[in-house]
Amino acid sequence: MTASKVLSRGQMKRPLITVLNGPNLNMLGLRQPGIYGHATLDDVEQVCIQAAERLDVAIDFRQTNGEGELVSWVQECRGRADGIVINPAAYGHTSIALLDALLAVELPVVEVHISNIHRREPFRHHTYVSQAAIGVICGLGVRGYAHALQAITDMIEDEG
Repeated sequence: MTASKVLSRGQMKRPLITVLNGPNLNMLGLRQPGIYGHATLDDVEQVCIQAAERLDVAIDFRQTNGEGELVSWVQECRGRADGIVINPAAYGHTSIALLDALLAVELPVVEVHISNIHRREPFRHHTYVSQAAIGVICGLGVRGYAHALQAITDMIEDEG
């Protein structure tokens, strides 16, 4: 399923990729810079904008600290977006509701974590979100978002 539609001039609308960020990512640059680096969420958005321009896709970039809002945003993607890049943050380790929403929208999903969750506390080694994702990128810092956008774009092109 894809949200891209043919425009009247015969041009294709750019695919829309929704980039979702979970709790505490609004604190990037301040929170544990030894783990997450000094980049802010605004810097992450700029990385995504630059990658989207290079890939000729549109993005919808959002962040929330609320689990219910994140679930609602995922649900809104069905029929609207062509793919989802998500950094679920701590909700990846705890939220079955988020997993269920990602499975329900039936879109390609790439999960991103700025830090390498496998080199951290054992409770961070497992994420529910990874069960819905076509791939997981972790430990590459904010550059991981650009890689995730590339992967989703490639998948959309392969399906189209």
